[in-house]
Amino acid sequence: MTTQTTLNVPLVDLRASYLPVKEQILTEFENIFDKMHLFLGENIRNFEQEFTNYCKAHAGLACSNGTDALTLALKAFDFPCGFEAIVPSHTFFATVESVHHAGGTPVMIDIDPDTYCMDPNRIEDAISEKTKVIVPVHIYGQCADMDAIKTIAQKHNLHVIEDAAQAHGSFYKGQTAGSLADAAAFSFYFTKNLGAFGETGFCTAATDDVFNRMQLLRHHGHSGKFDHDIIGYNFRPDELQAAILRAKLPHLDDNNRKRRDIAAQYDAAFANLDIKTPIVAEHNIPNYHCYVIQTPNRDDLVAHLGKHNIGTGIHYKNPVHVQPAVQTIAHRAMPMPVTESVCANCVTLPCYPELTSDQVTHVIDAVRSFF
Repeated sequence: MTTQTTLNVPLVDLRASYLPVKEQILTEFENIFDKMHLFLGENIRNFEQEFTNYCKAHAGLACSNGTDALTLALKAFDFPCGFEAIVPSHTFFATVESVHHAGGTPVMIDIDPDTYCMDPNRIEDAISEKTKVIVPVHIYGQCADMDAIKTIAQKHNLHVIEDAAQAHGSFYKGQTAGSLADAAAFSFYFTKNLGAFGETGFCTAATDDVFNRMQLLRHHGHSGKFDHDIIGYNFRPDELQAAILRAKLPHLDDNNRKRRDIAAQYDAAFANLDIKTPIVAEHNIPNYHCYVIQTPNRDDLVAHLGKHNIGTGIHYKNPVHVQPAVQTIAHRAMPMPVTESVCANCVTLPCYPELTSDQVTHVIDAVRSFF
């Protein structure tokens, strides 16, 4: 018999997410290889419709990866070179990287101390005559305060693009992430709640004009067999990844429910410890892409959990505004006391639908034993 003391609990378990859909994926791979239509084929078209419908978005298209998806969304608005985009610093580096790739200047602001999303109260101090867009990040799978952000955007005639890379199946006031703004960008990186087994991304758009420009930009500005209307990119996805995503999409809501159940167990078990557990805004239903706690004993806790064969992560140890690469590009950074505090104290615990009850109990017992 395996005992809890010998249980291994990785931070993510990709094989466990593959096994329930293995036969369906392999069957569809055989169909794809028989036809040898390897990109922008029927799986891509069907998945685009299915995921757009899932998000209840106006329109959507798949692309090469999440970074390209946000770059594509930004480029689709044809902002002038040197435009400014307001973004949080507490995010994966690709958020700021995409602004730069799209010809813009990132302006980084601090986050809300409870949700870790962009703090709407910090936005107006960052706006200048060059500001064209606000890019809220639905960090860890909890949506940003979109009503407050969109109210500011309307006041200053700005666009809003969701960075929904971590927010598959997250909800804000009953609306699905990806349908909350002028456009949105998703990542299907393999650790995401809806993950491919390679790289794929997705863009949604609220208007036909933006969607049509996304389509042109994705495929070299290609408008006909021999015609290229604009200078575009090779941001095309492939059929194999679309087949994987189509097999996994029907399970997304149930898997997110399992994540929320595990998060609730953690919340209850850690309530009396020297830990700040995730705080969910009243209007949000998060997907718990990451279950992130804060403790001033972060590094010692990580070492303790490692001795108990429990994987952990840090999302994110160094905020974007202090990264060496950012110092080489045009940017602005507002004061970041909350961001810097969170990055110094945060740790991510395993929270995914394939965790067994024994594994969850093992994590709980190990965390409690440390404190």
